[in-house]
Amino acid sequence: MERFVVVTGGPGSGKTTLVDRLRADGAATSAEAGRQIIRDQLAIGGRALPWADPGLFAETMLAWELRSYRLATELTGQVVFDRGVPDVAGYLRLLGRPVPAHMHRAAERFRYRATVFIAPPWPEIFVGDAERRQDLEEAERTHDAMLHVYAHHGYQLVPLPKDTVEARARFVRDRLGGPTTSR
Repeated sequence: MERFVVVTGGPGSGKTTLVDRLRADGAATSAEAGRQIIRDQLAIGGRALPWADPGLFAETMLAWELRSYRLATELTGQVVFDRGVPDVAGYLRLLGRPVPAHMHRAAERFRYRATVFIAPPWPEIFVGDAERRQDLEEAERTHDAMLHVYAHHGYQLVPLPKDTVEARARFVRDRLGGPTTSR
């Protein structure tokens, strides 16, 4: 699906800010699974949290990503995803856990544009919060896990520049060469 564009990387590297900017500029987008799941699980006292039950959290993220993918098929034009199906395998890899075969199959079956944008670790903008409990070292390891898993699944990774959100959005739009925004 050449029209499905993924932005991935470690936490606190500006991915969501970039995706939000692209959406404000008119792009169709899909929200990050992890942060939304954490908010919902905290609100209901659920266990699908990375610090409570990482396996359940991964399965819930996979379900979210598959649903996001299916919803995006109903849209026309390019859709920018804040993470994608392979991120779930990257998360398990980060934890040193085996990646179940069905997650590899999902990453092979639910494909995105061959070029994936990856946000490098950026200490100057990294901040933690109630949902982002990782430290910078874990953010760097997450970045490396995403590099590995996306390359493993045949994607070409393009590092985002460490620049303003406007410059990053321009960088993405220039490389996509399609109607990702209304401007």
